[in-house]
Amino acid sequence: MSLPEPSPANGFLAEYVQCLALSYQRVSGFALADPTLDPKALACFLYHAPFALVSHDAGEDPVFNYANLTAQRLFEMDFKTFTRLPSRLSAAPSAQTERELVLKAVKTKGYCADYCGVRISRSGKRFRIEQAEIWNVYDRTGAFCGQAARIMRWRFLDA
Repeated sequence: MSLPEPSPANGFLAEYVQCLALSYQRVSGFALADPTLDPKALACFLYHAPFALVSHDAGEDPVFNYANLTAQRLFEMDFKTFTRLPSRLSAAPSAQTERELVLKAVKTKGYCADYCGVRISRSGKRFRIEQAEIWNVYDRTGAFCGQAARIMRWRFLDA
């Protein structure tokens, strides 16, 4: 699913972001943000959140379809560039097998807490994500539509 860049004009993609948040709450038992926020306020908060929030579609070779501002800064890509990237290319070559195994496990179990792994930015900076959560995303009809991740901490690795 290709999404436009989040903005006030489109409610920061409130409908899609609500699917991310509801899917997260179903599998983790926790809320991504204040559950009393209306959908547009929730989407705005998550787009500007201090943690990285990304998702990819359910394709054979999943492509990112959402990245909040923190993720865009971390991976050094604007929304348009980020959402054209196959998600496997966000991982350093040495971490691709581990990443694939984790995503397969999440697809079966629905959720993974406290994931760590090495990722790479557009300019080639390697960083280790820590305290990441990965979960399956379902649309309003309950159909699987991809996976999302919230990255709470990261640290850049020496060259």
